[in-house]
Amino acid sequence: MKSSIGVIGLGIMGSAISANLVRAGFDVHGHDIVAARRRTLAAAGGHPQRSASEVATRCGIVVTSLPSAAALQEVVQAIAARQPRGRIVVETSTLSLDDKQAARKRLAAAGVVMLDAPLSGTGAQARTRDLVVYASGARRAYQRCAPVFDGFARAHHHLGAFGNGTRMKLVANLLVAIHNVAAAEAFTFARKAGLDPALVYKVIGDGAGSSRMFQVRGPMMVAEEYSDATMKVEVWQKDMHVIGDFAARLGCPTPLFAASGPLYAAAMACGRGREDTAAVCAVLGAMAGITPRARRRGRR
Repeated sequence: MKSSIGVIGLGIMGSAISANLVRAGFDVHGHDIVAARRRTLAAAGGHPQRSASEVATRCGIVVTSLPSAAALQEVVQAIAARQPRGRIVVETSTLSLDDKQAARKRLAAAGVVMLDAPLSGTGAQARTRDLVVYASGARRAYQRCAPVFDGFARAHHHLGAFGNGTRMKLVANLLVAIHNVAAAEAFTFARKAGLDPALVYKVIGDGAGSSRMFQVRGPMMVAEEYSDATMKVEVWQKDMHVIGDFAARLGCPTPLFAASGPLYAAAMACGRGREDTAAVCAVLGAMAGITPRARRRGRR
């Protein structure tokens, strides 16, 4: 058995990370405010704990995967209250630089080192250990965490000073936002042209027009089924705001990213907030006058 590793936040990403760490031989202790997620951890072979502070007490390295800045602040306060000196917190959430810096300072005062280490990949990719870690912060802490990263990710990179991980993640997510909408637009275009979406996925995926988002979210767009979310639209909206705010602070034009925003907002307005972000394909389909698959079946 390898060392004890903590995971706080057992949602789509955190549950996949914890399950992969268990399979890699780590003794995994986890916490989530949702009881069902703690039970899922137990079923995977991990050890659910009643609080974030209990996880930090038991584990020298703690991975956090959280939905909001408020959740991070609450977890950081709980960890710091135990004064767990010498611990490392690997913060993988997509949040603003200001929120990450505030958390780092609070933990440093308690003798805890924090790495800013967002992840590149969807929930589906997380389940198959197809993630990339954008780690930043103290190199010695990064080196200590490398075996843990190997347990749940395909690759990991040290990007230098704390905060560079988030900067890289925002660049990556800008591309994801654009490529996801581009894939949805392509499938809508293909349907209007009378092409079989499954054939489009096979042929385009084999050529220069493909992208990772086309490959990962294309099957959902072909099936017109978005309920098994690897990234929920309502969560993605938070990421979009973080990117937009950071770009505005930099004075950087992002015309393609800006053009994608209304489609995600429309998906929310259509009641698709809990669906996968691939649901922008349904929004574009409605705009194009394409009858949804479920209604087409009903006519038969």
